[in-house]
Amino acid sequence: MNLIDGKAVSAAVRAKVAEETAELKKKGVSVGLAVIIVGDDPASRVYVNNKKKACAEVGFESFEYALPAETTQEELNALVDKLNSDPKVNGILCQLPLPSHLDENEVINRISPAKDVDAFHPANVGHIMIGDYSFLPCTPAGVMELIHSTGVEVKGKNCVVIGRSNIVGKPMAMLLLHEHGTVTITHSRTVDLKSITSRADILVAAVGKANFVKADMIKEGAVVIDVGMNRNEAGKLCGDVDFEDCKEKAGYITPVPGGVGPMTIAMLMRNTLTAAKQQNRIK
Repeated sequence: MNLIDGKAVSAAVRAKVAEETAELKKKGVSVGLAVIIVGDDPASRVYVNNKKKACAEVGFESFEYALPAETTQEELNALVDKLNSDPKVNGILCQLPLPSHLDENEVINRISPAKDVDAFHPANVGHIMIGDYSFLPCTPAGVMELIHSTGVEVKGKNCVVIGRSNIVGKPMAMLLLHEHGTVTITHSRTVDLKSITSRADILVAAVGKANFVKADMIKEGAVVIDVGMNRNEAGKLCGDVDFEDCKEKAGYITPVPGGVGPMTIAMLMRNTLTAAKQQNRIK
């Protein structure tokens, strides 16, 4: 078993972003990321603070808009419009989930595709589908970096994704397909899941169930990427993959925490840098 170190891979991505950001500053271009958070969900607050920390580390300006839980759709839309037209803001991110009275899709569709560094806007999703994209959703893009770090080539491999969310499962399948993997998407209605996952050379678990993937579900020597972020009965952070059960059988495996998590924010930084370069017409 080889452990895939998300902290080390993400540090390399952030270091490269910091280097390019410093180069842009010499040309008089600064990079800015605006983060909107509505209400006081504690998990969202942790994510936002981590994003601010990452911005400081790579040399971005970070603009935080913390709105009260009772913010109306009109007020939120007005803020998005303002940020869309602010030249100092290169990327806009609205921390999800939003309070239940707000429409997430309306917000996602309102963010300018050029500043949509989460790559959730339908225009950007369409670009990912056809393989002609500027930004990739941060988590799937981070997963690809982790796979590349193993030296295992995706081309011709049997790739299985467990989960079909718009944020991870579907774009993940597209990225593997773009690199010539043979891709199967599985989900809660899949019949005889084990027979499919146990043939996978590359298995990506994004199902949201603690320790769901057991050793008898994976192929000997497979690359196993765990996107899950759950708490077990003891309240301890764990993934979708039963790490202790699977580690001896997997060829490469990501831990939780310290695997995919750090990559998501690193790829957000990369997307924001890409957005700034495009908006300033810098190759």
